[in-house]
Amino acid sequence: MSESPGATATLPEPPATTEPPKALTAQRVQPLRRPGRWIATAVVLVLVAQFAHGLVTNPFYQWDRWSYWFLRPTILDGLLITLEVAAYSAVLGLVGGVLLALARLSRSPVLRAVSWTYVWAFRSIPLIVVLIFLYNFSALYKTLSVGIPFGPAFFSFDESKLATDMVVAVVGLSLNEAAYAAEVVRGGILSVDQGQHEAAAALGLPKGYQFRRIVFPQALRSIIPNYVNQLIGLIKGTSLVFYVSLLDLFGSAQTMGSTYPGDIVPLLLVVTVWYLILTSVVSVIQFYVERYYARGATRSLPPTPLQKLRTGLTDLRARIRREAAV
Repeated sequence: MSESPGATATLPEPPATTEPPKALTAQRVQPLRRPGRWIATAVVLVLVAQFAHGLVTNPFYQWDRWSYWFLRPTILDGLLITLEVAAYSAVLGLVGGVLLALARLSRSPVLRAVSWTYVWAFRSIPLIVVLIFLYNFSALYKTLSVGIPFGPAFFSFDESKLATDMVVAVVGLSLNEAAYAAEVVRGGILSVDQGQHEAAAALGLPKGYQFRRIVFPQALRSIIPNYVNQLIGLIKGTSLVFYVSLLDLFGSAQTMGSTYPGDIVPLLLVVTVWYLILTSVVSVIQFYVERYYARGATRSLPPTPLQKLRTGLTDLRARIRREAAV
């Protein structure tokens, strides 16, 4: 059948359907079952519960005596000495570590050799050996003098009067801490991108200015968190100053334990709890220091414990609502 030139062809309409479209049903994705994780969690919870039960109910721990000794003036005096030794040693150790790191990175072969030898020696010798050696240093050198090498001395002094128990403890810990701090500082300086050095050199900046204003501020992002972590080991290391006759926290507990032999276990628990408190405070400081220096290095800062708690509670409420809706 032919169509006229001006006529338009019309397509046939599709047949009308009387059935409505099927509704899409939401399907919940079931998580993968992990029975091994649940079994491990149950085993750990049982072990933790048994440990806590034994810790509370075992009369051998004598928690009444622990509460008696925890805030005694003798223990608090020892705690104060521990804090003083740790604070002085941390500052002096960091200063010595910076100097040793700069000497290790120097172009002078003598400075590099001396710095490497120092770090190698004090990282190899146990801290207790260093402390006892310094405590008996006056047997080797009764007097110390300052003057021209191989020439006359300007003045001299008695080493036994200068080296008190506090001085010996601080010097010994500082010498040992400087060796470890040197590696922390050196690693932080080497972590700065080489392009920063090249850009500073291209601007014609002096070497000292480059280090103070460009290299070292960027290295602090790596140095400070690691050195704060090093402080935890320093606080625990102060317990060794008891062997140079300085009654710190551990030394005070040992002295009281020899006087009251029936309270040795409670006194050890007192020392344990105080060291846990000190290291926990340093750990909190470490977290916030790392979080502060993470700015600009990560897209989002790590959440604080309070933020983690809020997020966990929010997720728990949302999960309960989903379960109730199903």
